[in-house]
Amino acid sequence: MTRQALYLKWRPHTFDDVIGQEHITRTLRNSMDSGRIRHAYLFSGPRGTGKTTTARLLAHALGCNNLDLIEIDAASHTGVDDVRDLRDKIAFMPTEGQYKTYIIDEVHRFSGSAFDALLKTLEEPPEHAIFVLATTEIDKVPDTIKSRCLMFEFRRVAMTEVADRLQSIAESEGINVDRDALELIARQGTGSVRDSISLLDQIVADPEEHITLAITERILGTAKSETVLGLAEAVLKADTVNGLHIINRAVDSGSDPKQFGQQVVEHLRGVLLAQTSSADLIEASDEMRQIYTEQAAMVNKSTLLRAVRAFSEAVADQRGGWHPQLALELALVESTHERAGQSSDVPFAGGPTVDIASIEEHIERIVETRLALAGSVPAVAAAPVTQADAPPATVDSSSPAAIPLSEIQSRWGETIRAVKVKSVILGALLEHVNIVGINGNVITLGVQNDVFVERLSSADHRSLLNYVLNTLHKTPLQYRVIVGTEDTAVGEGVDVDNPLIAEARKLGADIHPHHDKRDQ
Repeated sequence: MTRQALYLKWRPHTFDDVIGQEHITRTLRNSMDSGRIRHAYLFSGPRGTGKTTTARLLAHALGCNNLDLIEIDAASHTGVDDVRDLRDKIAFMPTEGQYKTYIIDEVHRFSGSAFDALLKTLEEPPEHAIFVLATTEIDKVPDTIKSRCLMFEFRRVAMTEVADRLQSIAESEGINVDRDALELIARQGTGSVRDSISLLDQIVADPEEHITLAITERILGTAKSETVLGLAEAVLKADTVNGLHIINRAVDSGSDPKQFGQQVVEHLRGVLLAQTSSADLIEASDEMRQIYTEQAAMVNKSTLLRAVRAFSEAVADQRGGWHPQLALELALVESTHERAGQSSDVPFAGGPTVDIASIEEHIERIVETRLALAGSVPAVAAAPVTQADAPPATVDSSSPAAIPLSEIQSRWGETIRAVKVKSVILGALLEHVNIVGINGNVITLGVQNDVFVERLSSADHRSLLNYVLNTLHKTPLQYRVIVGTEDTAVGEGVDVDNPLIAEARKLGADIHPHHDKRDQ
């Protein structure tokens, strides 16, 4: 027999059952009691926070039965004809009761003409028609529509409230689950009650099983709490080598890299809050608040901000692929590199001596091992790189392309495979490159941040990639690297190691190589 999903079974039946949205349910309940009913409401907020459920509860409070409650999914009814059809049917009176309620979900998916047609209806609605519009993207709803509606903003529900709700459901269902497991589920649900209940349902394979934190971590693919704590300490102490080991052990043991990165960002955010304000702002146990406070004293604010940004970008950059933890490894190196210094064997306060070269070698050994185990090392003869280091590439926009851009793009995978024969780490970096264009014999490569610029601009990497490009295309080619997909960022010819230039770039300055105006 098919079992009903928990999120459906435990959907709220009254306003009192809706958690985390008391500012809305209280107002709606009072309006029912006073008889002050608006003809149009607009509910906005993240998914799974109760928008559609509250709209149904409002309809039932108005006395609308199933025939007088019409739900429309704007995602599949986006055109003006759909709205016109709706407008034609609005004239029909309710079968019983005083009102007929129309719930339009994901209303932001309407086309412009559909919004225009809806606006006419909202301006002159029949007395019996009540509209409830729901959206997760309020910025896409025209101001003309907003101005005709009473707006309510649904918020993400606090972790403790979600965990309490999950515990109530578990007790009612006879599920034996530890509180810390419920709190992890609530955190993973990111403030969505529906998503959190669905995650609980996913974990409960056997109602008789005792669900622990370890079981929950394994099923959800999250890293253990001590692993997240260990990596955070490695970041704060600039212990890059140990941090790389932690990342790879976590991924090897089954942790999802993206979720692991999210956990690290959440932890570093807690440290940042403890440092800038108070640990009391953090939804966590007293023990964890103490840890946040202790770690906040280990590092200065600029270093902590850099780490939060680096790992946030790594989470956003997770695309899977053959080496899914690379983004986390680069975030770790970026977070600790500046304190370690540009040269090898540089000590820093609060951490061990770091050899930057050994870090790169460590990453390369890890990647080579993975490729060997997967049997994916390209069977290409590794020719020695004999081409001299190319000078910094400058672009003459008037120069015709030495070869078609489409040829470079179509053979980029072949380029990466050939590079990996000599340098797996350079091949990994090239996986994150966009080919922006070509002017003359200079290819412009777009990357996401300055770490990629520095790594791809090193003499060894430049020599190897130029050699491979020249060999594959049988044309003398060079390349330059910019941040983004347009020629507005730092290009080649800039001394990225110069401390003055590095500081200027941090402040947002646009740094380009010097060109004599007489040459333009």
